Amino acid sequence: MKAVPATIDDGLSVSSEEKTRVEDSGRRLIWHGMFLFLLGLVTGFVEQSVANPRMGLAAHLEGVMNGTFLLALGAVWATVRLSPRLTRAAYWSALYGTYANWAVTLLAAIFGTAAMSPITAAGRNGQPWQEGVVTVGFITVGITIVAASILVLAGLRQTRMS
Repeated sequence: MKAVPATIDDGLSVSSEEKTRVEDSGRRLIWHGMFLFLLGLVTGFVEQSVANPRMGLAAHLEGVMNGTFLLALGAVWATVRLSPRLTRAAYWSALYGTYANWAVTLLAAIFGTAAMSPITAAGRNGQPWQEGVVTVGFITVGITIVAASILVLAGLRQTRMS
């Protein structure tokens, strides 16, 4: 079956197959946003039960804020204009960065580590291997979410598909 040309709101011609794929990706980002938002809310119920309650609060907020970020990203996803390879990179980087940010922050709260977050550590320290895991986690999250943001920003600036 031959793909039929379709038009996105800004007049850009794309195949109906391509339009469906983009819409599906946006819908999946919205689903992940709601799921991560829910994880953040549930984390709020246990924040006082972890080794470092301040970091537990941070994990709660990371889940809620990163979920909101994915919701917003899903809402504008159809207007992001990148090559297929860069689109996949932006999509998966955003998912990794948001989920890992919540998970690593929660892990830091459970371990009571001070890695990369001395203010919320409040004088606590974890075992050296725990500090290492959390440090690597936060470094990968930082690099990944900045890369995803730059890709999405570049894709929003483009006026046509690359």
